[in-house]
Amino acid sequence: LVLGPGARLEAVYDKVHLVPFGEYLPFQETLEAIGLEQLTRLKGGFAAGTSRKLIRVGALAPFSPLICYEIIFPGAVLPPDARPAWLLNITNDAWFGASSGPYQHLQQARLRAVEEGLPVVRAANTGISALIDPMGRILRRLPLGKAGVIDTALPRPVPPTPYARYGSRLLLFVFLAGLGACALARLRSP
Repeated sequence: LVLGPGARLEAVYDKVHLVPFGEYLPFQETLEAIGLEQLTRLKGGFAAGTSRKLIRVGALAPFSPLICYEIIFPGAVLPPDARPAWLLNITNDAWFGASSGPYQHLQQARLRAVEEGLPVVRAANTGISALIDPMGRILRRLPLGKAGVIDTALPRPVPPTPYARYGSRLLLFVFLAGLGACALARLRSP
């Protein structure tokens, strides 16, 4: 929820990718029948949002919000109809504890920045908060478990990257081109 002056509701985003076994239970009826529940212990689980949204609030550059692990999905972080100026990743990494999890989650956010050519603002209440530029460089960070504020200028996005324009189709093209080159080489060899 984005609240404006006087706690007026400015924008709403509902998480699209729910965490399996955490926020919903796959094969829910069958697994609940044998006594399994998701970690949140909410019978029936949460309902997922229907689509990504571009959020516009006042003079702030438009952004695409990503809640928790939604940042890990390549090619699935932007709204379908518009390109934001930046990505906002809000997360709670407490369930990772003092493990490699928060660091891996941060690295996934860096990958999305590079893939999309967009800066990422990562606010992790117990994890690693950071400002990541479109090249994947961490410009500012708060370490794991450290409270604080990052107050710095937001980097500008770069033009859409080849991955941002073509997504996984680009990888498929490279694979098929390589396969074709191997086939040609095999046909030409005696």
